[in-house]
Amino acid sequence: MQAIQNVADCGIQAFEFWGWWDRDLDAIIQARDLHQLTVSACCTHFISLVDPDRRDDYLAGLEASIAAAQRLDCQTLISQVGDFRPGIDRESQFRALVDGLQQAAPMLEAAGITLVIEPLNEWVDHPGYFLTRSDEAFAAIDQVGSDRVKVVFDIYHQQISEGNVIENITRNIAKIGHFHAAGNPGRHELTCGELHYPSIFAAIAESGFEGFVGLEYWPKDDPAAGLRQVVSWF
Repeated sequence: MQAIQNVADCGIQAFEFWGWWDRDLDAIIQARDLHQLTVSACCTHFISLVDPDRRDDYLAGLEASIAAAQRLDCQTLISQVGDFRPGIDRESQFRALVDGLQQAAPMLEAAGITLVIEPLNEWVDHPGYFLTRSDEAFAAIDQVGSDRVKVVFDIYHQQISEGNVIENITRNIAKIGHFHAAGNPGRHELTCGELHYPSIFAAIAESGFEGFVGLEYWPKDDPAAGLRQVVSWF
């Protein structure tokens, strides 16, 4: 649990991770409590939401993930939506995405946990992925109509997919349940590249957002130095 200790040593009060199913949850809980941290988010199973034939598998995976999140006292589950399915029109796949989220919503509402769907860029990191732009993700959230289904706005991915990140964030802040951040290009420290994160974070704070920003990047230099620098902005 060295990574959790490193986060605490840098003055950060929360941590997130990807899949819960291949980790020692008891050890994570012990480290969380030792350092008085919060688990800000983890992922649900990576099962396509745009394929209606996988719907039952997705919902079963979500049910197990909700149970794990409750055990971790984690309020947010991150969901990818799957790859575009060749030969099937985009509108049908979007409808399958919305239908699946509408079926998931009562489970989430009963548990008091928020599911956030993640648009990802297809130009650098995720070729073939279905949901690449935040506007389409927000449109899906509008149709689902549940406060427990929102978007994780990954600033790095959306800078590549669409740009205009501050305007897109602030105009849609009520539909955003979580953020991810990394420098672009390269997905390294937040001080690397074309994104001015102090301004972006200031805009998020001014919007009234009260959730978490996950620092999802690959450090080029000393990881602790990069984390402490981000902490200094707050």
